Amino acid sequence: MARILVAEDEPDVLTFVLRALRGAGHEADGAADGSDALAALARAREAGRPHDLLLTDILMPVMDGVSLALLASRDQPALRIMLMTGYSDQRERAHGLEAIIHDILLKPFTLDELVMRVQSALG
Repeated sequence: MARILVAEDEPDVLTFVLRALRGAGHEADGAADGSDALAALARAREAGRPHDLLLTDILMPVMDGVSLALLASRDQPALRIMLMTGYSDQRERAHGLEAIIHDILLKPFTLDELVMRVQSALG
């Protein structure tokens, strides 16, 4: 299956998402903020095991998901990127990023919805 990096600052949400993705057969790693996620993407790429998908919350401390998406797509253009948010107004922050963002998942979401949308983003 796919290698997925999840950037989420809420520990309970991160745990839920990682369990769901692993349960669906994916290799899933977690990061607590955008800065940690960017470093994890670079380490994986340098090790020859790049991630296939980045699933990131939009609103996070240190580096938000939109900044992370822009930097990640610059460094790894083939990386698929999905955003997630619990705030409908945060969706507007992704406006104009359609070329790099494959989907925006609104919280709360179900396990089935998460797995289905990830599969769709992976193609």
